[in-house]
Amino acid sequence: MTARTGRDFVLAVMGLGTAAPVGAQDLLAAPFSDHGVIQRDRPITVWGQAGPGEAVTVDLAGRTTRATAGQVGRWRAELPAMTAGGPHVLTARSGDRTDQAEDLLVGDVFLCSGQSNMVVPVSRALNSPREIGASADDGIRLMTIPTVHAPTRQPDFAQPVSWVAAAPATVADFSAACFFFAQDLRRDHDVPMGLINAAWGGSTIQAWMGAEAIRGQGGYDESLSILDQFATDPAGAQSRWGAVWEAWWTSKAGSRPWTETTEAWSPVPAMTAWETWGVPELAAYNGMLWYGARVGLTAAQAAQGATLTLGNVDEADQTWINGTAIGASGSGDRFYPVPAGVLKAGDNAVIVNVLDTYANGGLYGPADKRALVLADGTSIPLDTAGWRYTSGAGDFGPAPRPPWEALAGITTISNAMIAPLEGVGLKGVLWYQGESNTGRDPEAYDRLLAGWMTDWRDRFDQPDLPFLIVSLANYGEPRAEPAASGWAELRDRTRTAVLADDHAALAVAIDLGDRWDIHPGQKLELGRRLARAARAEIYGSDIAPSGPEAAHATRDGDAVVVHFDRVEGRLVAFGGAGLLGFELCGADGSACRFADARPNGATVRIAVPAGTAADQVRYAWADNPTVNLFDGSGLPAGPFRLLVDQKRQTP
Repeated sequence: MTARTGRDFVLAVMGLGTAAPVGAQDLLAAPFSDHGVIQRDRPITVWGQAGPGEAVTVDLAGRTTRATAGQVGRWRAELPAMTAGGPHVLTARSGDRTDQAEDLLVGDVFLCSGQSNMVVPVSRALNSPREIGASADDGIRLMTIPTVHAPTRQPDFAQPVSWVAAAPATVADFSAACFFFAQDLRRDHDVPMGLINAAWGGSTIQAWMGAEAIRGQGGYDESLSILDQFATDPAGAQSRWGAVWEAWWTSKAGSRPWTETTEAWSPVPAMTAWETWGVPELAAYNGMLWYGARVGLTAAQAAQGATLTLGNVDEADQTWINGTAIGASGSGDRFYPVPAGVLKAGDNAVIVNVLDTYANGGLYGPADKRALVLADGTSIPLDTAGWRYTSGAGDFGPAPRPPWEALAGITTISNAMIAPLEGVGLKGVLWYQGESNTGRDPEAYDRLLAGWMTDWRDRFDQPDLPFLIVSLANYGEPRAEPAASGWAELRDRTRTAVLADDHAALAVAIDLGDRWDIHPGQKLELGRRLARAARAEIYGSDIAPSGPEAAHATRDGDAVVVHFDRVEGRLVAFGGAGLLGFELCGADGSACRFADARPNGATVRIAVPAGTAADQVRYAWADNPTVNLFDGSGLPAGPFRLLVDQKRQTP
C-alpha cells in the first residue's frame, strides 16, 4: 500500500474511478440506448459526444436533424415531438462513426428518486414471488442509475447504465414502488412506460439539489465555497471544514477533545460496532463517540509524507492527528493525506469523532485498513497500542456534515446522478424521501421541497413538471402520550409544500408502515396510491389524488370542527365509533392532549373540555401513529396540523 495523491484521494472519497466517464466517447449519451423510452408529445432533445467542431446527423424514425459539436465535443440536437408507439431506431453519424439505439419506444417517462424506500426492490416487497412471476411487460422499460456522487456537475454517468424490458429476471432487483406504479397505470393507459430509478438509501434532500437551489435556501454559502475548493484542493478544503466543525463543537461543548490526551478514556472492547460491546448505555445508542489511538514514529518516519487510512466508519467521521484536522467523510473507506509538518518524532495522537444516526456505529472492519501509511510504503498499524473512547455530544442538535459527503452533503448526488439526465423528457417525478431529514431541521423541509421541485423543473426545462410525493409511512416505537416528532413535522411540511404547488400531488402512506422495519413491504399498495395520484394530477381523472385532505378547523361552541376536502362518500372511523390520534394544543403547539373525536360526513368534530385551550389541532402526530380515519375510497387521511379559527359558530 502506498500513500495516495490529493487527486486519488478525491476519487476515493467520492467513489469515482480514474477513467473517463462512461459514454464520454459515445456519439449518443447513455440515456439513448437500446430498449429505451422517449417521452411522447414533446420535442425530443438528443445529445452526445463527437470530435470538437464535428458535424453530427441524427435520425429517428425518418425525422432528421443536424448539430455541430462544441469545443470539447459535446453536441445537442432537437427532433420534433412524436406520438406513442415504436419500436424505432435512433441513429447518430459523425464522419466515419455511427452509433445506434434500437428497439426504442415512445411513451411516458417517469423519474423515480429519493432514498432507500425508493430503492427497495420488488424482491423485498410483500408477495414478491407472485408479483415477479406476473411482471413481464415489454411496454415497461427500466433503467437504474448506479449510486455515485461528485463535488461538481458531471456531463456523463461514471458507470454503465442501460434500459431493459420488464420481465421476472429484470424486475426482481428494480425499485418496487416505481415498478408497481407503472404496472398499475398500464391497466388503463396503454402507452409504453419508461422508468428511471435514481435513488440512494440514507440520502438527504440537500444532496439532490443543485448549487443555486441550495444557495437560495440561505446559510449554505460557506459550505458551497468549501465544496468548490474540494474539487481541486481537497487538503485545503479539509482544513477549512475542520475549522467549521471545531467551531461548532466548541460553541456547544466548550471543550477540545482533539487536543486532549486519551489516558482517562475507556479502552475500546473490540473493533466492532459499539452496540455489540456490552456497554448498556451504548446498546441502542445513536450519536457520537470519540476514539483515540497513538502511533510512535522515528524522526525519519515523521519527516515523510503519509496517508491515514481508517477503513470504513459508520457513519461519519471528523479526524485529527496531533490536533490538526486532516479529514472528514460520510461513506466509503477513509484515506486522508497528512499535511506536511503534522507528524512528529515520538507519540502521535490520532483522534476520530464518529457520528452514527442509525444502528451499528463505530470504527470497525479489518485491522489492516486502520494504519498510517508512509511514503516509502511502510504501513504502521493503528490498533497495536489499542484504541480508547469517550462519550460524545450531549443534546447539541445535528452535527455539521462535510459538503462533499454523498448522503448528507450538498449537491453531490445531484451532480453525478441527475445532471447527466438533464434534457430527458419526463412525464413526471416520483419522490420517496425524508427519513434522513427528520432529525436534521425538519421544520425547513417545506422550503427545501419547494426549492428542490423548482430546481428540477428548471434543469429539465419543464416549468410544469408534475411531482408525486410520498408522505412518509409510519415507523418506530408507538407513543402513549402526545410528544414532539420530527417525522410528523416533516410529514406536515411535505403536505403544505405539495398543497402550495400547482403541479404536485401527495400519496399518503401513514397506514403502510412497519413498527420494526423502516423499509415496509407494502410497496404494491404504495405503487397503486402513486398511480392514483398520477391519474388525478397528470392524466386528468376526476378523483382525489390521495384520500381526504384536511382543509381548515373552526371553533363551534364546545367543539372544534375540522373540515375536509376531497372526501369520497363520507369519513369513517375504522374499528370503532371514535377516531384515534386527534390532539388539541395551545397556539404554540404546547400542552397537547388527546381528544375525543368523531367523524360526521366530511368533517370531524372534536370535543373541547371546559377550561382548556384549543388553538391548534393535530392528527397522527407521531413517528408511528395509530390511525383509523379513512373515507369511502378506503384511503387514509394524512397527518396534519391546523390552527383553529376561533369563530364561535361553524358555518
